[in-house]
Amino acid sequence: MLVLVAPGQGAQTPGFLTPWLELPGAADRIAAWSEAIGLDLVHYGTKADADEIRDTAVAQPLLVAAGLLSAAALGEVAPGAVAGHSVGEFTAAAFAGVLDDTAALRLVRTRGLAMAEAAAVTATGMSALLGGDPEVTVPHLEKLGLTAANVNGAGQIVAAGTLEQLAALDADKPEGVRRVVALKVAGAFHTHHMAPAVAKLEEAAAALSPADPAVPYVSNKDGRTVATGAEVLARLVGQVANPVRWDLCMETFQELGATALIEVCPGGTLTGIAKRALPGVATVALKTPDDLDAARTLIAQHAAV
Repeated sequence: MLVLVAPGQGAQTPGFLTPWLELPGAADRIAAWSEAIGLDLVHYGTKADADEIRDTAVAQPLLVAAGLLSAAALGEVAPGAVAGHSVGEFTAAAFAGVLDDTAALRLVRTRGLAMAEAAAVTATGMSALLGGDPEVTVPHLEKLGLTAANVNGAGQIVAAGTLEQLAALDADKPEGVRRVVALKVAGAFHTHHMAPAVAKLEEAAAALSPADPAVPYVSNKDGRTVATGAEVLARLVGQVANPVRWDLCMETFQELGATALIEVCPGGTLTGIAKRALPGVATVALKTPDDLDAARTLIAQHAAV
């Protein structure tokens, strides 16, 4: 059983879209999406520097576009389940047929703008904690006023809060945590700091007519599969200000009998976690088009007919 997953914010790097635009039809598709959302995805995916693509309003649609483009390059895929981490949930919603590609990109453009506006109110950020026990780490974060915004499994939790709170964390790591790594994001996502963005996203989502998922869609909220398009859309909206439970998503992959996992562009983060948390599950990360052949081999071996 094959799981198709999409990464979240922080996975982007300068120029990562460049080789994908050389594929047949890719440049035209990106140009059409750029026009639809009023953002030059080609520029940001090929020429922009790290600071430019750290901008939430840019990074989020750029990541979704890259995920959709790389998945299309795979050809026909019949995954047993789909999921995305944070903004990657929008990519996954398109994989599942809940939203078409353009609708997903327009909605995520609204999300990025609204979250950037919310992030501008207070100087906030996120840091990954490597190692440690969640039962020790989470209370420690709460003591510092931080939120466990991403519980990713495999010994990784992402803390979010003000820059002062994150500085306090650097000076006072929870017992067992080996490293604290600042992430390439511009706000405390999936916390109460993002509450103002929820209302704007709700308004935009109200104009959409989502379809029910054509394949099992695994939600960040609780790791469970969601049966209706309306519920997927409601969860996409609410997840902006609530923690990501990727650990529970991976538990569901196991329950569904996952034997392989492909992470779309810019892949690497989620496959890295899966290698530690899902032993025996074959993985491929789509970083460049050079990875497509390995992914197609995995699809032939593990995807449903």
